Amino acid sequence: MALAWPATCAPLVSRSSSLDRPARAARRHGAKSDSLDAARAAREALGRQHLAQVKTDGPRAQLAALMAARRSAVEAATLAQRQLHALVVAAPEVLRAAFRGRSTATMTTTAARLRARPAWDGHTATTATVLRALARRVITLQAEARGHEQAMAVIVRAWRPDLLEAPGVGVIVAAQVLTSWSHPGRIRSEAAFAMLAGTAPIPASSGLRTRHRLNRTGDRQLNRALHVIALSRTRYHQPTRDYIERRRAQGKTDREIRRCLKRYIARDLFRQLEHGPQPA
Repeated sequence: MALAWPATCAPLVSRSSSLDRPARAARRHGAKSDSLDAARAAREALGRQHLAQVKTDGPRAQLAALMAARRSAVEAATLAQRQLHALVVAAPEVLRAAFRGRSTATMTTTAARLRARPAWDGHTATTATVLRALARRVITLQAEARGHEQAMAVIVRAWRPDLLEAPGVGVIVAAQVLTSWSHPGRIRSEAAFAMLAGTAPIPASSGLRTRHRLNRTGDRQLNRALHVIALSRTRYHQPTRDYIERRRAQGKTDREIRRCLKRYIARDLFRQLEHGPQPA
């Protein structure tokens, strides 16, 4: 028998808002059913000041699909490369000699051109055939990933080309930031964006020492994008390097400096996303 939803929940479950699951502490003695969950969700929503907004379709949805496809291709290519390395290690000496001392890219190219020779025994010929198949799979997957990246570049340049002008922001990073952000007004403040990105500082003081630690929650893919920006700016952006030296002179550890840097990057990105590029 179908269960009826309480009338108070009808306007809450809509396209314009989304609800989190009720707190576990509210489930007395493990009681759970559709009607009880609906009532708990309604009470949770009524007690909140802000309701989450769903992400938009259009360019954001296109980027999300391309990001998922590219991630899958990259992971599959990485797995095939590991298998290729493992087979080379256990291959007969006549094959190992052809790969010894070479980079992964050169090994892949060499393995893709392998041909079985009449003088080889069955083990050597079979290993060469498998190495060739793995190498060609890697090349195909890498080409697929590049195709997805090119498609993402077209969308990002048409939607928000100003992001690509920021130091340390490339096509993949910009696509991830836009996918997590979605549209103006969805995230109510820069603090909320920092919390979403997992860069909001968490107090970790002890005794007379006041400090904060890294945040391990939030959107980890967005956090990874900010981490890539931080690493790039640490190497190639002189103002960032000056900031790091100044904070290190104040007694901050490298991990604490990285936390502060990612928080500042989140602030700059949110302001740029919400208000557009600033005039020079």
